[in-house]
Amino acid sequence: MTTIAELPPGFADKVLSAQSTFRSVMDAMARPGSVQRIVPGAGTPDRMMRGTAAIALTLFDHDTPLWLDTGMAESTDVLKWLKFHTGAPVVQDSSVASFALIGDGALLPALERFALGTSEYPDRSTTVILQVESLEAGRPFELRGPGIDGVTMLQATITPHDLFERLRINEPLFPRGIDVVLVADDALVAIPRTIRVVSKES
Repeated sequence: MTTIAELPPGFADKVLSAQSTFRSVMDAMARPGSVQRIVPGAGTPDRMMRGTAAIALTLFDHDTPLWLDTGMAESTDVLKWLKFHTGAPVVQDSSVASFALIGDGALLPALERFALGTSEYPDRSTTVILQVESLEAGRPFELRGPGIDGVTMLQATITPHDLFERLRINEPLFPRGIDVVLVADDALVAIPRTIRVVSKES
């Protein structure tokens, strides 16, 4: 069993690393489909990528209920690391989660199970952080929407393969809906609820 002293460390420089990571996430949200880089500055527990760990250290705190897929939820190291470094409460009910960590896309539940926000508070929805194989190679996708000048292309290897089809639940919900952050090692791409994605694979 891993003790607190044996847990992977958090940020070596908490302020600078958190500022840098926050800027990368905000740039990704402002420019959907663009690949942003996070400078890894922390250790990572088992099953968690470097970018995911940095995002967790930057955005999670005791006021952000967190839902984990079964793979992460079954990892004692992940649970201890998150509790020690972020204090974020891990919840069983996905519909009350501020964030969802999905280490294995095959374990992503139906998006309707997450918080979708309300008409008065559309920001009270779940942001899904999904680890993927690659954000630089794989199927080509065409993205359109706010923050994009016309169209932008993304090549990515993503599980579940029908992720963007699932995200069509956002269309009738606006301004409510689910935002997604894709992470591949130290790279990330944001897919806000306003973005429409189409596979261009022949």
